[in-house]
Amino acid sequence: MKIFIVGATGRVATKLIEQLTLEGHEILAGARSPERVLRSPHVTPLKLDLHAGLETLSELVKDADAIYFVAGSRGKDLLQTDAFGAVKIMQVAEKNHINRFIMLSSAFSLEPEQWKKRGMEDLLDYIIAKFFADNYLVHQSKLDYTILQAAALIEEKGSHRIALNENSGTKNTIQNVAETLAAIIKFDNTSKKIIKMSDGKSPIDEALTQI
Repeated sequence: MKIFIVGATGRVATKLIEQLTLEGHEILAGARSPERVLRSPHVTPLKLDLHAGLETLSELVKDADAIYFVAGSRGKDLLQTDAFGAVKIMQVAEKNHINRFIMLSSAFSLEPEQWKKRGMEDLLDYIIAKFFADNYLVHQSKLDYTILQAAALIEEKGSHRIALNENSGTKNTIQNVAETLAAIIKFDNTSKKIIKMSDGKSPIDEALTQI
């Protein structure tokens, strides 16, 4: 499968690309700085600017079979990257008949009533950006989406074991998030699903089978 990665130089994206290439996929790696994309015979770095218009973005993604949106501005460009940038990629996915769309999001992005309760005020602007992007994906697109709502990312060795939805906790290793994203595309039962995740006790494939 030919997969387009939006935001291909991030921490999660780099591990995701490693995993997807191991599984035999060809990667179109869209990034603001394509020279920083992981080097591999199975990876094609592409210059991607989420401020660009729909025609430019459409030309970039046109050959893909699926899209992962894992871009993030780290609070520096929330409206044009995390919110509207995501929406534009959804629009060009539909225009190019690329139906499968996997979104990396934040825990409780679609549950504003949880934000204060869970002490998420420091991330409020980011979560609001994800709220609007995720709502567009679910309610205004016709894409075959999966939204993976990851808990806080930590820089530790991945356990390859996770917990999902009501069993999920508060932390994820970057490796576990990347491996879960890579596995989602293998499971038809993840279609049209919003999945909370954290590190846990279940092997990734086993956990996703039970969605």
